[in-house]
Amino acid sequence: MPVSYAGVVAEHIAVRETVGVFDVSHLGKALVSGPGAAEFVNATLTNDLNKIGPGKAQYTLCCTPSGGVIDDLIAYYVGPEEVFLVPNAANTADVVAALQAQAPEGVSVVDQHREFGVLAVQGPKAVQVLTSLGIPTDIEYMGFADATWNGLPVRVCRSGYTGEVGYELLPRWDDCEALFKVLVDAVRAEGGQVAGLGARDTLRTEMGYPLHGHELSLDISPLEARCGWAVGWKKPKFWGRDTLVEEKAAGPARKLWGIKALDRGVLRAGQSVLRDGTTVGESTSGTFSPTLKVGIALALIDTAAGIAAGDQVEVDVLGRALRCEVVSPPFVDVNTK
Repeated sequence: MPVSYAGVVAEHIAVRETVGVFDVSHLGKALVSGPGAAEFVNATLTNDLNKIGPGKAQYTLCCTPSGGVIDDLIAYYVGPEEVFLVPNAANTADVVAALQAQAPEGVSVVDQHREFGVLAVQGPKAVQVLTSLGIPTDIEYMGFADATWNGLPVRVCRSGYTGEVGYELLPRWDDCEALFKVLVDAVRAEGGQVAGLGARDTLRTEMGYPLHGHELSLDISPLEARCGWAVGWKKPKFWGRDTLVEEKAAGPARKLWGIKALDRGVLRAGQSVLRDGTTVGESTSGTFSPTLKVGIALALIDTAAGIAAGDQVEVDVLGRALRCEVVSPPFVDVNTK
C-alpha cells in the first residue's frame, strides 16, 4: 500500500468531504472454527462476544497475562462455531500462534491472509459508491452481511478507521483486483480519491484511534490507551484479566491524551511532553491535521501529573518548547455512525 497516490492532504480531505477507497489487503485474516469456537474466542480476547450476535463485528484486544497488548483486531461473529478475525498484518502470526496454542480439541485456528482482500470505502458518499455497484449498504454500525458483487462473494461490514461513514469489503483474494478497480472508478465519479497509508494515519490520528506499536503495545495496556471500553470486565475469563482488573482498581499509571499545537511546529512520535519544565509524558503519534490545519499528537501522560483537558503543556520539538493544549480525543467531530 503506497503512502499516497495524489498527496496525503488531498486524499485526507476527500475522505472527510466526499469519499475515498483504501486497499488494506495487507491486514491479517484468521478463521477460528469448530464446536465451541465463539466460546473459545470469548475466553481469550478482551471484549465480550455475548454483547453481540451473529452478523455483528466487534473491536477487541489480544493481551498477554501481564496486560500488554499483542494486537488489537476486529472479530466477526459468524456463529457459535465460526469467528473470523482481522488483526494487524505484523501481528497476525503472533495472534494465530497464541490462539492455536490454547485451542481446545475440535477448534481450529487457520491463517487466511492470502484468501481474502480488504477494501475500505470511507466518507460521506460511501453509500452512493456501493449502491452504484449493487453492493448492499443497509447495515447497522459494526454489522456485516455476506453479499455478492458481479456474482462473486464479498463480505460487507459497516466499519472503518477514519471517523466517517464507511464500509470494509472482504472479497476473495483472486477477486480483489477487479473489485478494487471498479471501486476506484465509482469513487472518482463521486469526486473522491484513492487513498494511501499516509491519509489513513492522519485520519485515524484526528479520531484518536490507537495504532499498535504506538498507542498499544506489549508495554501499553488497554486502560492506558483509553481502550477499557473494549474489555468485557464482567467476563469470568480472558487473557490478562487478573492484571487488568487490578490496574483498573488502582488506576492506570499513564493515560492517553490528545495534544494540539498552539504555535507552529511539527509534532511527531517520541517527543517529550513537559509541564512547567518537568517531563510528564511522551508523544506516541504526531502529524499535521489537514482538517484543523495545526499539528496534533497523541501522548501517554503520567496520571500523577494531574493533567486535564484544556491544560497547556509544552512539547520538546528539536530542543524548542512548543506550546500545546491538552484535549480529550477525538480532535474532530465523529461521523462514524
